[in-house]
Amino acid sequence: MFLSALEENSHVIQRHLDAALVGRQEVPVVHAMRHALNGGKRLRAFLVAKSAALYDIPLSQSVWPASGIEAIHAYSLVHDDMPCMDDDDLRRGLPTIHKKWDEATAVLAGDALQSLGFELVLNAATSPDAAIRCELALGLAKASGCEGMVLGQALDIAAETAESPLTLEDITALQNGKTGALFRWSATSGAILGGGDPQPLCIYADAVGLAFQIADDILDVEGDPEKAGKRLHKDETAGKATFVSLLGLDGAKARAKSLIETACDAVSPLGKGSDVLKDCAKFIISRDS
Repeated sequence: MFLSALEENSHVIQRHLDAALVGRQEVPVVHAMRHALNGGKRLRAFLVAKSAALYDIPLSQSVWPASGIEAIHAYSLVHDDMPCMDDDDLRRGLPTIHKKWDEATAVLAGDALQSLGFELVLNAATSPDAAIRCELALGLAKASGCEGMVLGQALDIAAETAESPLTLEDITALQNGKTGALFRWSATSGAILGGGDPQPLCIYADAVGLAFQIADDILDVEGDPEKAGKRLHKDETAGKATFVSLLGLDGAKARAKSLIETACDAVSPLGKGSDVLKDCAKFIISRDS
């Protein structure tokens, strides 16, 4: 049932993103944006929609910020895949933007996707209250910028040439920015839209975001490249410290499971509507891509 709900939400988000690009001039950068926006599980969008549903916010409203976070996430992947970063040829089983087009198009497509993300979040359909839209946009700017995702990516790049490998504390802080910040924004956006207390969702998101990265580290070791749709064993090849290298495979799996239990406990007081968030948390450490 959860996978059906995730897939249904993904289709809604895809249609909304497709519609957002209708009428744009048909130039290579727009084609590249469409390419980058196709596929993926859309977990961040799912968290936006389902956290909003806890406060009776309809999908017709939450689809705007949900689509916005997916545009931001897509931009980060386009840039992350470039030769100056991870230098990946595949993303979601398809050629990366700089491979299908060129590096200049990849830079511009990423820039345009970032702008599109804020355009969607700030659309009047997100909320009739401009203050709420501004709060969401400000939060997204912080989560995706040098206080969040970009900071985490910068720390990750710096770790590649550091004299000593990162500690467990270092990696946790890095991933709280690189991966966790957008998860936190996604899960708490529903409370902002609905005027609720974001703290339970914040605890949930922090645990889920870290568990997601641990699951990624595990997949990098024992995953199937065809199912993952990307190159695996990158961290081991690069000699980078990961949750698996520091905790061991069994230790990493135990840590991820503990984080999911924390996440589920945090949202339990929110009622039956939180069941789908618990299912999402459990899926994150059981996925194969």
